[in-house]
Amino acid sequence: MAVGLTLAACRPAPPAANTAPARRVVSLSPAFTELLFAIGAGDRVVGRTAWCDAPAAALAVPSVGDGLAPNVEAVLARAPDLVVLYASGTNASAVDRLAALGVPTRTLPMDRLDDVPAAARALGQWTGTAGHADSLAAAFARAVDSARRAPPSAPARRVLLLAWEEPPIVIGGGSFQDELVTLAGAVNVFADLALPSAQVTVEAIAARDPDLIVLLDADGMPAWSARPEWQVVRAVREGRFLPVRGTAFARPTLRALEAVRTLRDAFAETRP
Repeated sequence: MAVGLTLAACRPAPPAANTAPARRVVSLSPAFTELLFAIGAGDRVVGRTAWCDAPAAALAVPSVGDGLAPNVEAVLARAPDLVVLYASGTNASAVDRLAALGVPTRTLPMDRLDDVPAAARALGQWTGTAGHADSLAAAFARAVDSARRAPPSAPARRVLLLAWEEPPIVIGGGSFQDELVTLAGAVNVFADLALPSAQVTVEAIAARDPDLIVLLDADGMPAWSARPEWQVVRAVREGRFLPVRGTAFARPTLRALEAVRTLRDAFAETRP
């Protein structure tokens, strides 16, 4: 998930009592795939999405296509005894179909940093790797808590997290990406939006007057910055952009604090 989506989040369903650990897992989320390998259950993953590119070992697992509104037939071809999906309305139909066919199916939210240790623990329970999963989850939670309590090192930059420019889609306060910039010592100018992401107008962006525009999954100066309609935004006129790439920024994972450190350094380098 490169940007946060406005999706309904469900709590993870507990495994049935006395159920044996899953041995053939189809992961329909890059974040879950990465976690499964991290907790020692990578050898159980028999299917992944086309977007599951980390760790490198995951690329050897057969792809079943997209993770949102997935191809149920492709999933079934992997003969899974567990399918894990991102909790969303888009996936509801696939969850119902898989359940009707008797395939154990679990959904997990993955929008905030606190969802990472919760998902790790749930996946650990379902795959019989709870010991390692719980240890990793606890260490991550401690590190995030410590980062949250750290005092700011400089006056906060006011940043716009721009996921798409036409129409403008910004990251709101409901996304882990908002948490990344906050932990890096900046302020998201659209943090008051409770949704992970939202469509806004160029005029609304101009009114919030960000100091810096963080471009997600981008390289260099964007071509659209020369368009007349964007000249009302001061940061665009002055060319104040920060492109960021990498899966640590695109999905909530155990590598989140790496992204925070990268952002913190970048904010310091771009300070006027």
